[in-house]
This record gives sequence, C-alpha cells and structure tokens, in this order.
Amino acid sequence: MIGCFVTGTDTGVGKTLASAGLLHALARHHERVVGMKAIAAGAEPIGPGGTLANEDVLALRAASTRAVAPALDNPVLLPDPLSPHIAAQRAGTRIDISTIVQAYAALAAQADAVVVEGAGGFHVPLSDTETGADLAEALRLPVVLVVGLRLGCLSHAALTADAIRARGLPLAGWIASRVDPAMLAAEDNIAWLRQRLQAPLLADIPHQQSPDPRTARFTLPAPWTTPAA
Repeated sequence: MIGCFVTGTDTGVGKTLASAGLLHALARHHERVVGMKAIAAGAEPIGPGGTLANEDVLALRAASTRAVAPALDNPVLLPDPLSPHIAAQRAGTRIDISTIVQAYAALAAQADAVVVEGAGGFHVPLSDTETGADLAEALRLPVVLVVGLRLGCLSHAALTADAIRARGLPLAGWIASRVDPAMLAAEDNIAWLRQRLQAPLLADIPHQQSPDPRTARFTLPAPWTTPAA
C-alpha cells in the first residue's frame, strides 16, 4: 500500500489541488485510491439535511476512486475556518492524534494508495502541546511538500524540509504551486529549491484563477507508482 502525507509551506498554497493531482496520478496504476483530510477546519451545510461538509474534503472525495465512511477520510471536522487548535476549542472538543492514526489504519486496509492532506503548514497547532508535525510523525508516512511560489517561499520551504527530516520522516518529493502569477524570477526560485530540498520535483502547478481539483493532472515519477515508494 502506498501512502503519503501532504503538507505545505503555509495555508492556502494549493495542498488540496496537489493532493487531488496525486490521487489522479496514482489512480492510473492502482484501483483503490483514497484521499484523507485528517483535520478539516471550516464547514458549510450542504444538501437537504444541512449536513456540514468541508470543501477540501469534498474535493478529495471527488478525486478518489473509492467511497469510504466519513469517519475514515475525515475523522476531524470543525465548523470554524481557524487554526485547528482554536477551531477545536470553539467546538468544545480536542484533536486526538491516536484517533486519526486509527482511522488511517482502517482506511489503508481498504486501499491500494492513500493521500493524507494535512492542515495548514507542517507545525500548525493542533492543541496547546501538539502540532501537525506530531501527526505526521505518528502516521510515519513519506511527506510531500507543496511550496507556494511567492516572495518568501525559499526560507519557508527550507525550514519546512528541515523540520520534516528532523522528525525522521523522508521528504519524498515537492510540488511547486504558482500561487502568485506576478512573482519575479520564479524559475530561478525553482532552480534554488531543486538544489536545496534534495528531493524530486513531482509537479509544477500553474496559477489558476479558479483552481478545480477535479481537473488537477500530472504524471508521477516511476518509483511513485509501486509499493516501493
């Protein structure tokens, strides 16, 4: 079973778009491919019953080839679009990493490949004592870093890569997300990131005025299509 944890240099850098692209790419080689949004903060009522749903979760479900129980592909759903620790406090609950790990294990048993999208950046707070880095470490998955290409991204990317490796996790690759269409010297920035991150560039996502995860498409390097990944 192939699995990876997707994190970003910040929030709003295209993690969901990248995760959907990974799912579509893996689906070319594997029958049962499922996305997981471990923690979603921000939900709106949908459908006749007004059930709460998060747009990132819905996007990953649309990019998956299998439907699973909501408790597995989105074990933590918080109403307010805030940092997870604050959203959890306002909802009167606490984010429990062990519960998420159990959900992932149950999900992985039903899939050939799972893409887990993290919340915010790598060290986003989940509680007063834990962050997204603790969740990634508990899942023990290779990490894919989405770099939002804009001024300041080089430092953010280098710091995040160092933090990932400090947790003993492999940086399996990175994805360039062109969030700022007016960024100067974007190619020079990518060249520096190629050298500094010491991990394969999996995709270069162009700027999109209205990004649609359903149409996110890219081709992964061969090692990504086999369990050896």
